[in-house]
Amino acid sequence: MRKTCLLLISMALLSVRVFAQQRQYSTTDKEAIKYFALANQSLDEHLYDDAISQLEQAIKIDSKFVEAHAQLADVLRMRHIYKPAITHFLKVIELNPEYNRSVYLKIGEIEITSAMYEAAQRHLEKYLTYPNITAQNQAYAQKLIADCKFSIQALTHPVAFMPINMGPEINTDADEYLPVATADEGTLIFTRKIGNNEDFYKSIKLNNNWQKADYLSNIINTPTFNEGAQSISQDGKYLFFTGCNRPDGLGRCDIYIAQKRGDDWAKPFSLSSPVNTSGWEAQPSISADGRTLYFVSNRKGGYGGYDIWKSTLSEQGWGVPENMGPEINTAYDEQSPFIHPDDNTFYFCSNGWPGMGNKDLFVSRLGKDGKWGKPENLGSPINSSGDENGLTLTANGSYAFFSSNNLKGFGGYDIYTFELPPNLRPNIVTYVKGTVADKNTKAPLEAAVEIIDLQKNIAVYQDYSSEDAGAFLATLSAGKNYGLNISREGYLFYSDNFSLMGLKDKKAFNLSVLLSPIEVGNKVILKNIFFDTNKFELKAESKAELLKLIEFLRLNPTVKIEISGFTDDVGNTAANVALSEKRANSVYQYLSANGILASRLVYKGYGEAQPIAPNTSEDNRALNRRTEFMIIAK
Repeated sequence: MRKTCLLLISMALLSVRVFAQQRQYSTTDKEAIKYFALANQSLDEHLYDDAISQLEQAIKIDSKFVEAHAQLADVLRMRHIYKPAITHFLKVIELNPEYNRSVYLKIGEIEITSAMYEAAQRHLEKYLTYPNITAQNQAYAQKLIADCKFSIQALTHPVAFMPINMGPEINTDADEYLPVATADEGTLIFTRKIGNNEDFYKSIKLNNNWQKADYLSNIINTPTFNEGAQSISQDGKYLFFTGCNRPDGLGRCDIYIAQKRGDDWAKPFSLSSPVNTSGWEAQPSISADGRTLYFVSNRKGGYGGYDIWKSTLSEQGWGVPENMGPEINTAYDEQSPFIHPDDNTFYFCSNGWPGMGNKDLFVSRLGKDGKWGKPENLGSPINSSGDENGLTLTANGSYAFFSSNNLKGFGGYDIYTFELPPNLRPNIVTYVKGTVADKNTKAPLEAAVEIIDLQKNIAVYQDYSSEDAGAFLATLSAGKNYGLNISREGYLFYSDNFSLMGLKDKKAFNLSVLLSPIEVGNKVILKNIFFDTNKFELKAESKAELLKLIEFLRLNPTVKIEISGFTDDVGNTAANVALSEKRANSVYQYLSANGILASRLVYKGYGEAQPIAPNTSEDNRALNRRTEFMIIAK
């Protein structure tokens, strides 16, 4: 049932056999004892099917042969044949309730696996009445009782769950699992297992329909090693994945990264130390900004068998991993981390937190204090008495992907999607997707793309548009104001602003950015320079844009610019000119105070002149209230 429980209470076959040898049998029938002895010999030789037949024969001869029932129940339990195992454990309890206290722990464990929660709770509570139970087994039994209590309540309060098979374009008679999608839901990458080999496949969505999945890449997939448990960056450019038993690995399984190159991928490389160790590192999940990597490891310093860890990227590379702590990890196993693009909602599976049995899916939310909240079980029937694993979400948070072999599908594990109940969803997230090109030639450009949280003045996204198509994509969380800057040597930079305060829908921002060469007369609208109404003092949120302008002027030391201020047509014309000039002067003064020679700068206020939109609506008037700079010499 669980790896942990097998370590805690099994010695299962051995314990029953030794116990049986230390007392007289409950039967005097020599023929029954003969078959019991033959079964023990078969177990020594790992001939489990033979042992089952021999124990069944012993019971056929004497139906009250307690030791044979106990031995058969244990063999069936170890072979995951749970219902007959429960029948024989119950027979042991009926014939001799005090035969062996471990019977109550074992039957309780597999009754949970069979969703028999009330019976399991009774048997586990009986187990805890015995004296001198080891601390490990006592803690384990108490954990199983917590599972029972949770499950009984969860079954009376089911959550909405209508899984939809993703169809023959994705699923086959082989196993498909661990699906992840890009932020625009344009690409789905998943693992397919054919025979003993795991490889990546991808499907592209066209006209809202997933196309037939193709082999991802001969550069990433290998014929001799297994690849799986992947995480794709929101823009689809970087693939973090698990590679096992590779020659360049440090342990049995390690984490690798590959970068998209045109229609294919560059050769993957290991993240090496300190992320990878001689232990087991797998199941990566990368944050939206690409700077925090969550993964699973059995390295030293954890709380249980498998724990979730995180490593942060700095200028020196990936940092020493930190354990996610007792807010996430338990003395048992935590796996399949998925950090949503809102960077505040964390999904994972665990058999340590109270659940329905085996591994359940949980969600934890980051609090204002920077700590992860107590994990919340996703509930029944999303979780069941079987294994639930590998949940991922779309960026908009409405739909989840998962794999299952418990539903009617195409064979083995299939990939499904379902609408996530509102209370289990992450914060609202949208995305900005664009292309960058030369304004004159329209040729795609590789350019630096930076998105800044204007309130905190920190970058939340830094990357380059693709060389072949000039494409980029970044996710944006609701409740913040963002500034976008796109720059390339030899060009004026591009500025934009996205206000997601009070965002209620998930409409994406689609941009086609044309960068202008540095030529006299070319202009840039500084969309992230802010003033209060009828004021000319620069607001703090303007700092990031001003620093970008300073950087541009330092990189182009011969360039001279005019800083231009504009207003809408509300109010007195002369007052508008005066206000716009004071605002332009505020920018001028900031640049001068931060190392830009005044001889390279002039400023002017134009008031309501030169509108870029008709002053017929508040949105248009907001466009006309702007600050620009224009190249006047180079």
